[in-house]
Amino acid sequence: MDYTGLFEDAVDVLRREKRYRVFADLERIAGRFPRATYRDSAANTKEITIWCSNDYLGMGQNKNVIAAMRETASEMGVGAGGTRNISGTNRPLVELERTLADLHRKESALVFTSGFVSNEAAISTIARLIPNCLILSDQLNHASMIAGVRLSGMQKQIFRHNDMEHLRELLEAAGKKRPKLIVFESIYSMDGDIAPIAEIADLAEEFGALTYIDEVHAVGLYGPRGGGICDRDGLMERMDIIEGTMAKGFGTMGGYIATSKAIADAIRSYAPEFIFTTALPPAICAAARASIEHLKSSSAEREAHQRQAARTKEILGEANLPVMPTKTHIVPLIVGDARLCKAASDMLLEKHNIYIQPINYPTVPKGTERLRITPTPLHDEKMIVALRDALLNVWQILDLPKGVDTSELTARKLNSGDLTLPTIGG
Repeated sequence: MDYTGLFEDAVDVLRREKRYRVFADLERIAGRFPRATYRDSAANTKEITIWCSNDYLGMGQNKNVIAAMRETASEMGVGAGGTRNISGTNRPLVELERTLADLHRKESALVFTSGFVSNEAAISTIARLIPNCLILSDQLNHASMIAGVRLSGMQKQIFRHNDMEHLRELLEAAGKKRPKLIVFESIYSMDGDIAPIAEIADLAEEFGALTYIDEVHAVGLYGPRGGGICDRDGLMERMDIIEGTMAKGFGTMGGYIATSKAIADAIRSYAPEFIFTTALPPAICAAARASIEHLKSSSAEREAHQRQAARTKEILGEANLPVMPTKTHIVPLIVGDARLCKAASDMLLEKHNIYIQPINYPTVPKGTERLRITPTPLHDEKMIVALRDALLNVWQILDLPKGVDTSELTARKLNSGDLTLPTIGG
C-alpha cells in the first residue's frame, strides 16, 4: 500500500479545486498593530498591513494585557503543569473563570484550551447527558458546533439559517415533552449577520428547549460590558449556555462556556476534552482576565471599532466594490470564484503589502467565495483609503465584477445543499 501517495492524492484534490490553504508567515509588531512583518518562502521579509485579524480590538497589543502576562510568567512560570484535575488548576485560571461568569451574569464558567474545543466538548456532553435529546442546529453553524453535534451521537435536525418559521415547525413536530437543545451563533462570521436571539428564546420557552449560543465573534465587541450581542440586547438571562473565546475580541487565547452551576459541573465531570487536556498556562489566564476586566469598564475600544468598521464599509461601498451589507464589524467582499479569490489575495500581498486571506468552499458555499475584511480601531483613515485603492487596482487587473446582488447570494447560501450538517471546514 502506497500510504504516502494516498495522502498526496488527497491534498492534490484540494489543489485542483483551489481549496488548498497556504499559511502566511507573520510576525506581528508589538505596539504597531495592524502592522506585521511577512516572510515569504525564500525568507525575504517586508512590512505589511493585516486586514483579516480576529484580534478585533487589538487587545493582544494592549500594554496592561502584556504586563499581566509578563508578570505572571515571571512569578509562576510558563506552563500549567498538568490537567485541571492533576495540578493544573492554577490561581489565575480560577480567577479567570469567575470573571467570565460575572461577565455573562451566570453562576459558573469553564475555560477550555480553545473555542473549538469548548463548543465540541460542551455541545456533545450536554446532549449525551439528556435522555433522547434532539439537537436543533442552525444551517450555518461553525465547524466546531457541527463537530459537537456529531460527537454527541444524538438525533439532529438542521433549521434553515435564521428561519424561525422552520425552527417552529421542527419544534412542533418534536413535541413539547421531548428534551431539546437549540444551538446557534449570535454573529455568523462569514456573512456578518445576527441571529434573532429573542425569537429563539421565545420558541425555546414555548417548547421546553435548552438554548446554547456561540458568542465568539461578539464577546468584547458588543454590550455595555463587552458580554456580546446578548449583553447588548439584554438577553443573557434567557440563554442557558453562552459560549465564547478569549482569542478574538479579548486578544489572547482559550475558549469557555458560562452557564448554571449544575450544567458547568456536569461538563467538568464528563467531558473528555476538559478532563484529559493540559490546562491553560497561568500567564495566558492572567492576560485574558486583564483584557476582559479592562473591556468591562472601557467602551472606547468598542466605539472606535464600530466607527472604523462603518467607515471601511462606507469607503469601499462608495468605490462600488462588492461589499456585502452587514450590521456588524464583519466586512465580506464578494469575489464569487475560488481561483480569482486566491489570485486577488496573492496580488494584494505581493503588490500592495496588504494581507487578506481568501475564504473559499467549504467555509462558504461555492459561488460566494470572498475576502473577509475585519477592521479594528487601529486601522486609521489612511489605511482604509490605501485598502480601497489597492482593491480597485486588483479588481481592474483581474476584471472582477463590482457591486453585489445580495438576493442572489442569499439564494446560493440557502440552496447550497440539503439541510444536513455540512463538511467540517473552518
